[in-house]
Amino acid sequence: MHIRDVTILSSKFPSAEIYPFLLPVFQHTKQLAFDTPVTLFAGENGSGKSTLLHAVAQACGIHIWQETGRTRCQNNPYEERLGQYVSVSWKDGKVPGSFFGADSFQHFRQILDEWSAADPGQLSYFGGKSLMTQSHGESIMSFFTARYAIRGLYLLDEPETALSPKTQIRLLELLTKASESGHAQFIIATHSPILLACPGAVIYNFNAQPVGPIAYKDTEHYQIYKRFLDSR
Repeated sequence: MHIRDVTILSSKFPSAEIYPFLLPVFQHTKQLAFDTPVTLFAGENGSGKSTLLHAVAQACGIHIWQETGRTRCQNNPYEERLGQYVSVSWKDGKVPGSFFGADSFQHFRQILDEWSAADPGQLSYFGGKSLMTQSHGESIMSFFTARYAIRGLYLLDEPETALSPKTQIRLLELLTKASESGHAQFIIATHSPILLACPGAVIYNFNAQPVGPIAYKDTEHYQIYKRFLDSR
């Protein structure tokens, strides 16, 4: 493991009445341990799993690729500050890593094409060919295959969004292989019952307060899909 645990410093929050500090997960959960190569965050939309994932990235100094220049009708100055109140305990010193968000990947692969126009060698880090010449799902898998062969800490926010079930299984196989190698650690927020089935992974249930581990077959995602497939 690259990181041992994450501590939420709720006593230092500037306010308990403003998002994201008002979310129950951050009021009642003090610490999450990371004892396995793959840790999965499961829970409903709005439960705080993606918000915490972003905060962990900030606390680890991992860049979150996103478009800039957008305007908002209401501005929340605290929205991106949770990372300042999250403490990360490293096992053997800080390692590099990356953050993947399906919503920002399209922008990233466009920028990569611009970089490679000036320096084609840039593509060698991402499978050897332009990500823009591949389907969205295939370009994501090219990125994953190249990136996750490198030692590091990898955070993924709902990577299944643009992946078919078959491709999700490919990602599951990649995660299993990378985690067995010992060089990579993954923290993944997901709704996918396929990714939640990752062998040996710990699943944290964000529908419960405080957040705690949950067995795969006890997750709401598994139960909903099973009920539907058994009685569609």
